[in-house]
Amino acid sequence: MIASHRFALLATSISTALLLSACQPATEDNQPAPIEEVTPPVTDTSHAHHENMADKGVTENDSDADDTHMTDMLKDYTRSMTRMHEEMMIGMGYNDPDTAFAKGMLGHHRGAVDMAEIQLKYGTDAVMLKLAQDIVDAQQVEIDTLNKWLASHPDSVKPKPNTEAMQQAYAQSMETLHGDMVLGVADPVPDMAFARGMLPHHIGAVEMAKIQLKYGADEEMRQLAQNIIDTQQAEIELMQHWIAALEADKDTADDKVKNEEDNQQPAS
Repeated sequence: MIASHRFALLATSISTALLLSACQPATEDNQPAPIEEVTPPVTDTSHAHHENMADKGVTENDSDADDTHMTDMLKDYTRSMTRMHEEMMIGMGYNDPDTAFAKGMLGHHRGAVDMAEIQLKYGTDAVMLKLAQDIVDAQQVEIDTLNKWLASHPDSVKPKPNTEAMQQAYAQSMETLHGDMVLGVADPVPDMAFARGMLPHHIGAVEMAKIQLKYGADEEMRQLAQNIIDTQQAEIELMQHWIAALEADKDTADDKVKNEEDNQQPAS
């Protein structure tokens, strides 16, 4: 409970920092200024914290290993999300909708691969481990496609008629994406952190793909956008069902414990 509360507070602060960075002024070449990496603090070791732990019957030996493990995981997720956010912000500043999609989705895919590798490092659930490996395999192929396409398709010098509308649509999508992701990865259970973080990440990818289909003209990028929608929508449903099943199991277990405690209470 203590660790969960601490990570929830930290997630809020990370989310605020990432969202505020979207308002930073652009650099001279009309690209958004890079943001500073947000690194979570080390585990709280204040006197008040120690007293609170003791009051709840938790000793330092009981909590140190888990706190260090989870802090390392959250640091990994935070670094990944910061890099992803920075690259997506650069893409959002492009003039051509197709290059904006390609650059933004490139950063988004790299973020997905990073998150999947973190899950492979810390997770234990077979379903989520398989999903993580599937994401690494599939999105690395699409990363290669995006890199090759960008190498031969530079951004347009001037904005196009629909550039402003495209940028506004991406900005709205990113705001929801990052807010939900930082709350998800702050879950103290590694497999749930991955599922709750990757779920909004995938939803964000689908939204980006829909924006590309609305504003983009390049046939290869439009086909990639449709492939992303088809593939990631299925994975979204998988994660939604997995999260719902785990939460239902937890509720059942909590009810069982409560009933046992109630039955042990002496009759008045």
